[in-house]
Amino acid sequence: MSTDSLSPQSQRSESRLAVETVGLDVIAEADRKGKPADLFMPWFAANISVLGISWGAWVLGFGLSLVQALLISVVGLTLSFLLCGLVAIAGKRGSAPTLVLSRAAFGYHGNRVSALISWILTVGWETFLAIMAVQATATVMGALGFSNHLVAQIAALVLVVVLAAGSGILGFDTIMKVQTWITWATAVLTLVYLVLVADKINFSVLAARPAASSTAVLGAGCMLAVGFGFGWVNAAADYSRYLPRNASTRGVVGWTTFGASLPVLVLVCFGVLLVGSSGAELSKKIGDDPIGALTTLLPTWFLIPFALVAILGLVGGIVMDIYSSGLSLLATGVPVSRPVATAIDGTIMTLGTIVVVFFADSFLTPFTAFLTTLGVVIAAWAGVMLADIALRHKEYDDVDLFSPAGRYGSVNWGAMASLVVASFVGWGLVVNTGASWLSWQGYLLGPLGLGGRQGSWAGANLGILLALVIGFAGYWISSAKRVRRQEER
Repeated sequence: MSTDSLSPQSQRSESRLAVETVGLDVIAEADRKGKPADLFMPWFAANISVLGISWGAWVLGFGLSLVQALLISVVGLTLSFLLCGLVAIAGKRGSAPTLVLSRAAFGYHGNRVSALISWILTVGWETFLAIMAVQATATVMGALGFSNHLVAQIAALVLVVVLAAGSGILGFDTIMKVQTWITWATAVLTLVYLVLVADKINFSVLAARPAASSTAVLGAGCMLAVGFGFGWVNAAADYSRYLPRNASTRGVVGWTTFGASLPVLVLVCFGVLLVGSSGAELSKKIGDDPIGALTTLLPTWFLIPFALVAILGLVGGIVMDIYSSGLSLLATGVPVSRPVATAIDGTIMTLGTIVVVFFADSFLTPFTAFLTTLGVVIAAWAGVMLADIALRHKEYDDVDLFSPAGRYGSVNWGAMASLVVASFVGWGLVVNTGASWLSWQGYLLGPLGLGGRQGSWAGANLGILLALVIGFAGYWISSAKRVRRQEER
């Protein structure tokens, strides 16, 4: 049976260790289960990585005061994950993956473009997290006196691939179980870490930090949005699709937003306090090794538990990403089953990690540039999706989602134009100074009187927010009547 067809019966085994064969299928009525509160665990586990502490250093890198850094962290993170909660509404309404439900907005064939964008983003993220896990483990083992750095890296890579790719291939039930274990384990160990390093916080040093400009605050907020909520928005409905369609909409939005943002808020804000108290030396170490640098503050006896915190937290994110990247690959039209698609993505993740860890000199700056560049497109895509969800008042048609001849059509040129225009404007208002291959960006900063690529607005990443707004407005203007006609059929 094709992965791009409806499943008349449940494809999942009663066994939790059975491989889930459901791909892009609409989840059968009998298989929809649970309640919105069940969304808390997978989203919490996916975002409890101690990497969040390092983000505190990057927020402070914009030169913010303590109040500015904490305020923009709370606002930026919460609002970015709220977008995930809103997109998750589509999963409850349609019981299909995010990149199938987006066919209603883009059309059956037009949606292949958004599926490709989503696939690139999720594969990029899972590779980044795998690299972080390998580096952190090797650093910890070195601090414990294990001198063979290469063996440490190889062992860490094998562990990450087995845990993350294995869970992703097995599917939803396994992911929910693994994420529950990860949530409890990492929550306890992370709390211990926070207690152990809390005495490093110096509020007198923090209070002395001068305030930065409003553009710097905006730039930090956009960076957080791209690094967190916008990085998940293209997968937000992949887990709510298993809920009954009569589940509370507010519950879906609330539990998704709460579960995803809670650990990140705690960790990023703690990172602001910790790094802001420790001076430039810790910030530099974090730039070189975002997680390994955090071990320099720990007593030796906690290094092994810290390694568990680091690996499990990152694996929690990889598990969610690799499952959704497989679904995105299927949505591009690749004719394979879901487990095979996930295995393909796991292989790419593994090869990418090997190349970077064993052969590359640096990857953080290029990855940040990649994240911002693709973040503009994802913001535009999210704007289109949010407008489509807001315009619809009925459930999706299960059959028409899988046919270019159905009510959703082959290509919605209004949605495609909104995506292109929003991306064009967005790229014109962001700058990636550390990546020469992206020097073409920022082309609208001069013509719009914002100081050009060297001006104060260059680091504000305004293009990310405008891409979201233009995508939303463009779709609403171009496609509101189209949606109304679809729902009248």
